Amino acid sequence: MSEIILDLRRSLYDLTEAYPELIPILHNMGLEGAANPILRQTVGRKLPVAEGLKRHGITLEEARRILEANGFDVLSEEDPLEKRKKRREQLKEIIRDIHHQANPEELRERFKDLLSDVGATEIAQLEQELIQEGLPETEIKSLCDVHAAVFEEGLNNQVVEEVQGGHPIHTFQKENREIEKIVAAHDKLFERLSQSKMTPARNELVEWRQLHEQLCEIEKHYSRKENILFAYLEKHGVNAPPKVMWAIHDDIRALLKEVSKFLKEQQPNNIEVSGIIEGIARPALKMITDMIYKEENIMFPMCIDTLVDEEWAEIVQQSEEIGYLVTPDTGWKPEITLEGGATLKHPPKEGKAPGVTDAEISFETGVLTQKQLNLLLNNLPVDITFVDEQDRVRYFTFGKERIFQRSKAIIGRQVQNCHPPDSVHIVQKILEDFRSGQNDSANFWLHLGDKYVYIQYFALRDEHGNYAGTIEVSQDIQRIQQIQGEKRIYS
Repeated sequence: MSEIILDLRRSLYDLTEAYPELIPILHNMGLEGAANPILRQTVGRKLPVAEGLKRHGITLEEARRILEANGFDVLSEEDPLEKRKKRREQLKEIIRDIHHQANPEELRERFKDLLSDVGATEIAQLEQELIQEGLPETEIKSLCDVHAAVFEEGLNNQVVEEVQGGHPIHTFQKENREIEKIVAAHDKLFERLSQSKMTPARNELVEWRQLHEQLCEIEKHYSRKENILFAYLEKHGVNAPPKVMWAIHDDIRALLKEVSKFLKEQQPNNIEVSGIIEGIARPALKMITDMIYKEENIMFPMCIDTLVDEEWAEIVQQSEEIGYLVTPDTGWKPEITLEGGATLKHPPKEGKAPGVTDAEISFETGVLTQKQLNLLLNNLPVDITFVDEQDRVRYFTFGKERIFQRSKAIIGRQVQNCHPPDSVHIVQKILEDFRSGQNDSANFWLHLGDKYVYIQYFALRDEHGNYAGTIEVSQDIQRIQQIQGEKRIYS
């Protein structure tokens, strides 16, 4: 009896790489792609051998007979549901081992076969299940680089569907190429600065400030992910991975903010420059580069697997307001599936505010048409967001001067998911106090760039005193604070 036991559920690529002598045998059994190196490297990475043989009319019993005649044993088939469950638990146990400080290299070697075909969507699902089972999000965040390293072979083996220019993922990827150029330019500058023992020249500081300003444009990239892409993933039940990624975004933002603060100084000395480069700037660049890997090997493939064209069309439409680091390409159009399986390609629909008609709405103190009400709310000098009693965002104003970024994707989203992970506990506490009746309002004020923002939260209660939701009102009070004396004349 042969000691080589074949699992025909493994991919064509995996089995033929492990046992090249299988290539002519599988080819003669009808699996012609086995003899084609290109097909093995592409389609073969995802095609289980059993599935390929089945497509060519070869039953498992017939395959077992032929393979045994050629000196191989074939693993008996388990119940598919049991197999998936067992695989899932094994993979989760690997992640638990990572969190118990197991050696990633040893794990990769010990579970080589299992890890060779783990894809992005599966990794995201595993992390989400572990968080639901009690593993803290902060732990997932702190070790997600190690997760990516352990699952690297599977991630590199996955065949990621290419997207056409103009598709949101293509635009994200195009931005990543631009970010990589900016990071590379930083690296060259830092190398020159590290070799110099003198105080940096004025032109070098000017160059650094210019590069850093370009790098800070990454905010548009992260904001589109947080406010739009993550919202659509949550509609499909994908909650945990976006939260982990958002937390890393905030860590990057904090480091970039420290660099910005430092670069405002006119003439720092060499010691200060060295400390900032090695202690803050380089770690920020490393985190940005690692984030690109996570996006392109985990997040984006998962999004392609999860979202449909209608959703991508809405993402395109909503992304315009936040903006881009680069000019998006054109060409992609959403493909809509019709009855009977036919498809239709058309450009994204133009957005239109729902319900903006001439229908009248009666209030206690007057009557407004829907159009008038929409104009009124969107021209108030404040941003207003309404969250219902179930903590879901139901409405926000769409004024000309916005304080915080909002997209239509947040409608119906849990308000806790609309905030950075580090501040969710504050949001939760406000809502709990409003719901219990302990408080009716909460106020905050903070500096955001050149704005001084005043944020107010108010509990809404019905005529019986029952909690009915929360409204958030935000405004820039910078100019209001500067008001002095009186103004009684129109000008």
